[in-house]
Amino acid sequence: MNAATAATVPEADLASLVAARLCHDLVSPLGAIGNGVELLEMSGDQSGLARSPELSLITESVRAARARLRFFRSAFGHAPADARVALPEIAQLLGDVTEGTRLTVELNGQGDLARPEARMLLLSFLCLDSAMPWGGRVLICRTAPGWRVVGEATRMRIDRDLWRWLDGDAAPMQPMPPAAAVHFPLLGRMAAQLARPVTWEVDETGAEISF
Repeated sequence: MNAATAATVPEADLASLVAARLCHDLVSPLGAIGNGVELLEMSGDQSGLARSPELSLITESVRAARARLRFFRSAFGHAPADARVALPEIAQLLGDVTEGTRLTVELNGQGDLARPEARMLLLSFLCLDSAMPWGGRVLICRTAPGWRVVGEATRMRIDRDLWRWLDGDAAPMQPMPPAAAVHFPLLGRMAAQLARPVTWEVDETGAEISF
């Protein structure tokens, strides 16, 4: 972040720092819970606890929560323009957050990318995830000009008012979306700030975002 005073820091930067702080602080206690569960599993099974469905449920819930927090930290947290992230790290975030769900993700590409671009990629995935609550397949491909994020499903939830947020400054005035859909205006705002226009389409069998 460039030098600034409290009065000149952009609100979007402050919001992303708050998101990163919340995710960072919540990961630690979840990690401690996970470690405690592992100790219970290794401490013998006199009471049958180690193999109980209750402990299995706790283990899976902690794993899923930690995966989502790591994902949200990368998708919503501050992304310095000069920072880079390796594609295998992005693939790991996507794989972890979709484990045990009805959504599968495939990431095709090599090398690394700037963190702001990685944020756009993760926010694009969240847009498709919102449109595919019944499951499906997401394919992320690196192209010569940028990225294509393609979703395929037998059933889609289509809300074009949400998708219009991706048009950035060209988007029509409309009420703010619910918190669960905040990634739509965030992606549109990032696209405008980075001068990376987003093109999109959505229909009954899939959706695509390119930038």
